[in-house]
Amino acid sequence: MTMTEGRSIDGRRARGDASRRHVLDAAADLASLEGLDGLSIGRLASAASVSKSGIATLFGSKEQLQLATIVAATERFTATVIEPARVQPRGIRRLTALLDSVVAYSQDRVFPGGCFFSASAADFHAKAGPVRDALADQLESWLGYLAASAGFAVKQGELPGLDDPEQLAFELQGTFEWMNLMAVIRESDVHYARARRAYRDRLVSLGGDPAIAELVLTPGAALRG
Repeated sequence: MTMTEGRSIDGRRARGDASRRHVLDAAADLASLEGLDGLSIGRLASAASVSKSGIATLFGSKEQLQLATIVAATERFTATVIEPARVQPRGIRRLTALLDSVVAYSQDRVFPGGCFFSASAADFHAKAGPVRDALADQLESWLGYLAASAGFAVKQGELPGLDDPEQLAFELQGTFEWMNLMAVIRESDVHYARARRAYRDRLVSLGGDPAIAELVLTPGAALRG
């Protein structure tokens, strides 16, 4: 292979990767608004201004497109919620930062329809198959990360009243789901403020330092503090 041929192949690969990212970004946004189950090659082609044949070449089938969209949405969620919180040390500071960033994730419409995973899970909760399994895996991974963060806080003596980190993660995510649902339906920020107060109060009730727990009340404060 000549150097010219190698550069040509690399260029095509780069264009293909960029096209795939563009389509998946549009797919995740569209699914958050209209549902992952309704995501079709034809509908996405219109939304992303790409030909149907181009999308079919990239993904092959509707199911493969849905699975790839979940992966892309997971990457966006991780970059928006988890990675920023990792600037804080493990324990209550990181847990508070995660709660801060996950409220902002919904409020800032990282996905235009609110939480991609909440919307998609509602579509697939009773439909067995690879797509439902992929969504369940991601939701369980997030819950596990919340529980692990709470567990570090327990080990460090920062939440002395907590004896079941997994139960706390369940409660925190339950608050998030109701917050996201009502905020999107009512197009109101009041539910975000209520969720932040609920998070603060729960951490304090478990013996968390009020000065740290209070940070979740102010958007961005727990990420900086």
